Amino acid sequence: MIKLFITDIDGCIAHPFKSPDWEAISRIKELNRRSMEEEHIPALTICTGRPLPYAEAVAQWIGIEIPFLFESGGGMYDVRRNILSWNPKLSPEAEAAIAEMKKWLNETILVNYEGTIAEFTKHTDAGLINPDPGKIIQMKEEIQDHVYRNYDLFEVHDTDVSVNVILKTTNKGEGIRYLCDHLETDLSEVAYIGDSSGDIPGLEIVAHSFAPSNAQKKTRDTAMHQVGEATSGVLEAYEMLVRMNADDRRSPMGDR
Repeated sequence: MIKLFITDIDGCIAHPFKSPDWEAISRIKELNRRSMEEEHIPALTICTGRPLPYAEAVAQWIGIEIPFLFESGGGMYDVRRNILSWNPKLSPEAEAAIAEMKKWLNETILVNYEGTIAEFTKHTDAGLINPDPGKIIQMKEEIQDHVYRNYDLFEVHDTDVSVNVILKTTNKGEGIRYLCDHLETDLSEVAYIGDSSGDIPGLEIVAHSFAPSNAQKKTRDTAMHQVGEATSGVLEAYEMLVRMNADDRRSPMGDR
């Protein structure tokens, strides 16, 4: 039985720089509401690389009532109790390295790629955003070369609109473990959907992993299930989990 369904935001719940699919979001929100009353519907939450303010807004769209993850796995916010916590694996040494990385990105990368902005509210990783996929590819190559020559504690991931330098100890796999420990939920009871390389550590550890059709190829290859594009794909995955749980309850094994 899957008790928890976790979704990424960019490329899943919403496309960056585009108006959301409100019809699909409304249906996702309704399923999440019903999860509070019907045992076979998993509760829904978020694991995103985005900073807290944006993640909190999206959590409101879909009626999240349990803690969610932001900055991949660096931070967790409990909506109901208004409690913010940071991953215990975030050390003072790591914070110093992140500050150093942000300074390098601002002084070396940001000034050379017009239309790029820093995700300045982030605390546990360093990210840049640009709506031009070509510039994202160029920036990632330059950033990756610098990171892998000078640091052992970071990994570099990209989406269509962003490049993110993330601590290995607070990536999405570690974040999902942190969340599940907090919720006392076993990974065998968890499903996750994501679309980019940063989602792979999370996809690899859950019982059911999904990728939308717009996901990066390596992410689609990692996921157990492929579904439709973005928000409609999240809805498709959610409905699939509900059906699977209902079937498990009807089966002899599910009655044990």
